[in-house]
Amino acid sequence: MSLSIFVVMMQALNLPNYPFQIKEEDKKTKIFDEIRAEYLVLTPEEWVRQHLVRYLIDVKGFPKGLIALEKGLKLHGMQKRMDILVYSRMGEPIFMVECKAPNIKIDQAVFEQIGRYNIRMRLPYLLVSNGLEHYCAKIDFNTAKIEFLKDIPNYEAL
Repeated sequence: MSLSIFVVMMQALNLPNYPFQIKEEDKKTKIFDEIRAEYLVLTPEEWVRQHLVRYLIDVKGFPKGLIALEKGLKLHGMQKRMDILVYSRMGEPIFMVECKAPNIKIDQAVFEQIGRYNIRMRLPYLLVSNGLEHYCAKIDFNTAKIEFLKDIPNYEAL
């Protein structure tokens, strides 16, 4: 399959289109990750992650230098990874994103996954997305309340 045909076959998402750098290497299609400054294998989940990162930076004003991708996390003795982790200007983690491929339904299991990660992290903002559906929540640990937001907040509002 040619590179241009593969890119056309990637599912359109409920996010703006971006001019990603994509190449064929070692018989694998790869996409350039601006955060890690390297090419990564282009999977459906990576397609969503790269779109969300660009959206957070370009539309929501998230500073590129305060975003980490696939950050490791130890949970019950097992190594896990957070898809996107955003830090405050003071260097504290404040916003976690769980990305799924477009064909993965955002269901209770996805919320439970990010919830388990957040038991350890205790972050005030969470986002789950499959590129088609996006659910953003604000957590108040003092009152134990979760508020689902109508939109992803701008960075300065966090």
